[in-house]
Amino acid sequence: QVQLVESGGGLVQAGGSLRLSCAASGSIFSIGTMYWYHQAPGKQRELVAVIDDGAGTDYSDSVKGRFTISRDDAKNTMYLQMNRLKPEDTGIYYCHALIAPYSDYRLHDYWGQGTQVTVSS
Repeated sequence: QVQLVESGGGLVQAGGSLRLSCAASGSIFSIGTMYWYHQAPGKQRELVAVIDDGAGTDYSDSVKGRFTISRDDAKNTMYLQMNRLKPEDTGIYYCHALIAPYSDYRLHDYWGQGTQVTVSS
């Protein structure tokens, strides 16, 4: 059974920083592209950052220049370094990954449970 678990959320003042982690565990053969999503209160979930298995990255305009996505394949973990946080960054952050388990060696979608980030003004 493959699981994704996020951590690192919390309460921070505007202008501060947080580092989110997303750890994959279980019987994992390989991990493909990984994603971070943000869901603000009362709004739809939005993609904010993506990193492929070659470490190529892309960001939404709202976080470009402030957030950095990275991954450590030896630890099956993805990170989101969030700097210069704004109140509008408040919400739940979810990780999503394409993972091939040893059970069938095929890529499947997996989601974490989310971690709350609150930025006070």
